[in-house]
Amino acid sequence: MLTEESVIRAAPTSRSVLLARVRWTLGLFIMALIVSGLTAFPLQLELEQLSDWLGTTPDQGSGLGKWILLVRDGLRESYGKYPWIAYGTDWLAFAHIIIALFFIGPLTNPVRNIWVLWAGLIACAMVLPLALICGPFRQIPLGWRLIDCSFGIFGAIPLAYCLKWTRRLERWEWGAA
Repeated sequence: MLTEESVIRAAPTSRSVLLARVRWTLGLFIMALIVSGLTAFPLQLELEQLSDWLGTTPDQGSGLGKWILLVRDGLRESYGKYPWIAYGTDWLAFAHIIIALFFIGPLTNPVRNIWVLWAGLIACAMVLPLALICGPFRQIPLGWRLIDCSFGIFGAIPLAYCLKWTRRLERWEWGAA
């Protein structure tokens, strides 16, 4: 039986609501990219603080704690002898910020810039083989590789929604909504 409430729920979402959804979701996605990029600049400091917070010492601790100490000590040693090594993570941070800039296109006009959403989804999908193939060569523990994979999975979710909403906006523009 059709009630007024069920008709309202079944009514197509307005163009302005879809556009607002895309913009809010992409705004959060852009901020997440920027924040994740910015965290690559003070990597050694972050690992020092994280190892202090965990309270793990080299002679005791869990798998995660031991891994954090290993990475912290590796950065200490590498940055102490070869400070230019940190330049690689500076470029990683820069790349995150630049990638975030590309999403300003679909933020302002999602239909015209739908290709950026597709490129973002492809990039998210490519995180998985990169982590699972290259991780073992770099001696990255499986658990950490799975955490890396989660960035691709969790990044794809908002982009998939934005793509879905943008396709509806596209139909709206063509008068087929």
